[in-house]
Amino acid sequence: MALTCAPPLLNLKLFNKQSLTHYCVTRKSNPVNTVTDRNTRTLRCRSCSVLADDKGLRMSLLRSSTKRNSIKVGVSSGEAESFDSEATQQEVFAWPSVILPFLFPALGGLLFGYDIGATSGATISLQSPELSGTTWFNFSAVQLGLVVSGSLYGALLGSLIVYPIADFLGRRRELIIASLLYLTGALLTAYAPGLGVLLVARLLYGLGIGMAMHGAPLYIAETCPSQIRGTLISLKELLIVLGILLGYLVGSFEINSVGGWRYMYGCSAPIALLMGIGMWSLPASPRWLLLRAVQGKGPMQEYKEKAVLALRKLRGRSNDDKVSEKQIEDTVVSLKTAYADQDSEGNFLEVFQGPSLKAFIIGGGLVLFQQITGQPSVLYYAGPILQSAGFAAAADATKLSVVIGVFKLLMTGVAVLKVDDLGRRPLLIGGVAGLAFSLLLLSAYYKFLGGFPFVAVAALLLYVGCYQISFGPISWLMVSEIFPLRTRGKGISLSVLTNFGSNALVTFAFFPLKELLGADNLFLLFGAIALLALVFVVLIVPETKGLTLEEIESKILK
Repeated sequence: MALTCAPPLLNLKLFNKQSLTHYCVTRKSNPVNTVTDRNTRTLRCRSCSVLADDKGLRMSLLRSSTKRNSIKVGVSSGEAESFDSEATQQEVFAWPSVILPFLFPALGGLLFGYDIGATSGATISLQSPELSGTTWFNFSAVQLGLVVSGSLYGALLGSLIVYPIADFLGRRRELIIASLLYLTGALLTAYAPGLGVLLVARLLYGLGIGMAMHGAPLYIAETCPSQIRGTLISLKELLIVLGILLGYLVGSFEINSVGGWRYMYGCSAPIALLMGIGMWSLPASPRWLLLRAVQGKGPMQEYKEKAVLALRKLRGRSNDDKVSEKQIEDTVVSLKTAYADQDSEGNFLEVFQGPSLKAFIIGGGLVLFQQITGQPSVLYYAGPILQSAGFAAAADATKLSVVIGVFKLLMTGVAVLKVDDLGRRPLLIGGVAGLAFSLLLLSAYYKFLGGFPFVAVAALLLYVGCYQISFGPISWLMVSEIFPLRTRGKGISLSVLTNFGSNALVTFAFFPLKELLGADNLFLLFGAIALLALVFVVLIVPETKGLTLEEIESKILK
């Protein structure tokens, strides 16, 4: 197991070069063997948590396994540097500098979540003879499925469109286009005079979802410091949840208004406008600029200078800052080393080969199980499920959807706080296990616990909680960090395609399957799939906590 040095190691001081006795401060103090030559000191210990010499040298270490570990500390002019290849030096940054580069891309996730929440109430409003405000409220099952799934089919199409052009567009331009599609779709939906226009508007909004959910995790992962990558990608999921809650809230306020569904969908337009303006103000991803240089799309020196300027702007650094130059230079070296024996630009099918295929099995598998365990059914049809559980009034169902949204938000907060502490695998394993249990509980409710409506609510809350600490944030986090840089655009596009394809399929098929199998057997089927997902996570998904994107590529995929 690698020994990971905490930030204080970066400014390590050796006050006494002659001291040869050190101690590993654990519950039981273990002596540390020290081997010295002219310039290098090697410290070895077992199960170390803190390493110290008698004059004040302090190194915080993670508790190791029973394997023997070593750290070489080179001494020069009283300074020491870690040369352990397993230890990752952490970037120094200020939190205010990473807020806007995270927030504006993450608004794309909020708008996706808002569509989910708003649709839950809009389906009730649209079908009401008194409240729809239209003469075409009498939907068939297929028409209702198209309205609900229209944005998902658009997202599916958006993922297909962006697959071959992701690296050409770049992350920033892709998100600007997504914001324009969001804006157009929201306004057109709000003023739709008939079902045909409504379906076209839902498709346009969905195109924005497909591009945003591809570009946002890419931009955030490539521009944020590696030590908070898990936190920020999980925070993007938090904004998706916040969007769902916002959609539920707007739905609860407008559910009794005539034509309330128009307001539910139209309220997303101002957020889309803010997203577009914000992304216009941000620079391009420095890693994307370097990727274009390595692919031979322009002079290396010119793209390196652009990347340095972009990184300085992202971190709020001065124009004469040297740290950004060194970071860019190190990334260029990593890219050239990684692709020294390969073509500069990945071919169309390379995502299905070698390390990229391994990454797609991991990332694509996670987003597939995220959907086929029933997630879109539970979210999109939260209102109808609660109505069938005994909360017959539309207002009661939408208010309970708000309660579920708040709980979803709180549980996502738990994942945000713990993902860079506990790691990805523990959250996934625990969450997916709870997911399976909650689906089996829903099945039991429909089989023989129908007289207890609180069981359905409890099962929904358990499902939501477990989903939000596992598949919700971790799937998109793994997708954003697991692919090699050269195929990252295509790989994430394919994963988004897998996600929305399975999402649309499950959403559209939910009511037909419910009629065919019955709700009890349908949720039993979802529970069985969740158990398969648990096996997949335990056997296939690796831990990526604390690794840079380049280290994930070199250590896990090769």
